[in-house]
Amino acid sequence: MTQLLRTQLDTDLESLIDTLPPHIRELLLVRDDVNELLEVVLDLGREPEARFLSESLVISSQEIAQADIDYVIDRVSTFGEDNRAGIERTLHRISAIRNRSGRVVGLTLRVGRAVYGTIRIIEDLVLSGKSVLLLGKPGVGKTTMLREIARVLADDALKRVIIVDTSNEIAGDGDIPHPGIGRARRMQVRLPALQHAVMIEAVENHMPEVIVIDEIGTGDDADAARTIAERGVQLVATAHGNTLDNLIMNPTLSDLVGGVEAVTLGDIEARRRGTQKTVRERRAPPTFDILVEIQGWNEVVVHEDVSDVVDRMLRGQPIAPQMRTVDELGRLQRAHAEAKVPALFNSGSQNGSARRDTPRRGWGIQTQDEQPDAVPLKAVSILPYGINKGKLMQAVRSVNAPVELVADLGKADMLLTTKNYYRRSTQALQLAEQRGKPVYVLRKNTLAQIQQFVQALVRKQSQDAQNKMEHSDAIDEAERAASMLEEGETKHVTLSPQAAFVRHLQHKVANDRGVYSSSEGREPNRHVVMYRR
Repeated sequence: MTQLLRTQLDTDLESLIDTLPPHIRELLLVRDDVNELLEVVLDLGREPEARFLSESLVISSQEIAQADIDYVIDRVSTFGEDNRAGIERTLHRISAIRNRSGRVVGLTLRVGRAVYGTIRIIEDLVLSGKSVLLLGKPGVGKTTMLREIARVLADDALKRVIIVDTSNEIAGDGDIPHPGIGRARRMQVRLPALQHAVMIEAVENHMPEVIVIDEIGTGDDADAARTIAERGVQLVATAHGNTLDNLIMNPTLSDLVGGVEAVTLGDIEARRRGTQKTVRERRAPPTFDILVEIQGWNEVVVHEDVSDVVDRMLRGQPIAPQMRTVDELGRLQRAHAEAKVPALFNSGSQNGSARRDTPRRGWGIQTQDEQPDAVPLKAVSILPYGINKGKLMQAVRSVNAPVELVADLGKADMLLTTKNYYRRSTQALQLAEQRGKPVYVLRKNTLAQIQQFVQALVRKQSQDAQNKMEHSDAIDEAERAASMLEEGETKHVTLSPQAAFVRHLQHKVANDRGVYSSSEGREPNRHVVMYRR
């Protein structure tokens, strides 16, 4: 981060703190971690609260009076119909809570920062010219990433970029946009309900090559986005929802990924597919070619072909999205996630019915001992966090599961916790996620819940081991290719064409052996190519 950027951030923060009443401002300025400030919350009749990266705390015992709220209102811009205001030439957002008569009785002052370099993890996708949709929970950095995307496309790729800035969060408040968007142009929206109209106006009047939109949230917005995409303009946007399956199940926004409709098949086609006669299928081509689920600043899940992924999900077939991370040295790491069917679409008959694939008593789950041709299973090391160890050991012994309990996160293959503990987002949980350790969450710390988890774990291990045995030739081919690359005999090796699931196993071999891999070609000749790192 350059010194110029650091100065800009400091100045911006001061402008937000200057809007606060003096007795609150002074308490914040004396803190060493003031640069880590995220939000200040002022509610009438309550103590003021400050939220930092590491903690939230009450900063004064003096309750907020109406005069304190009016003091802030007088120093920021006018609140719009979305109850948001700002500070000119900054990215800060001030949101109001009103009583039934319309008087402001609460304020949330959120610090806005322009952070350069945040899109390295997906820069190749953005520069590909394809439309990209970003998903993620609030506060994960979607808008910050969107702002940097606009700057890179305008300044580095030299494209004509228009930002439809409904809430002024991307380019800041006032008539002059924040320098964080570079040479991109910004169109403000008078009323949130008119966002779709401004999107269309941007295309018709200003000939953009790229349109950037924060928060597509209504059916009208989705329709406008489709119209823009059909005119050949690249779209980069965010939408409500954390994952792709959330979006598919959202009747308002599912059109962004092609929409879903019920289709009645003929008897012959239904028998051929092995499904019921009524199935769910994608209605149209998706508006966005690529979908990115933002897990954190340095971790994303990428669905590179939205149409193919949605089709597979609706048919109950497994998907294996690309996982991308940036390590402490700034190196981009790519790997394919384990192929699985999202829970909402898991259906043995592939008829599209929503059934969660959660083990329950009476489902006839076979343990390792009960399977007639069971293969040896690799022991799994579990770190119980907030889980009763006695109950967990009882569940392990009841099915003779190959599970070992450990107390060190470094030795654990996974971490098992409860919903209560997971909500606290403790340092141990954050550390586990940073290290890429899978975190499994149980609703309750009961023996029944723990037994269900252990049984599901054994079943999954058995299926993985069986699949490896059935496709041993393809896996051996991938192992031989990895050895050739490690020994420097060649720069790349092309493997034999395989089905999607077998290719996933070969990608896993490549990842385990520390070599790159990608799938190339079209079905039925699609195959894996492995490269030396």
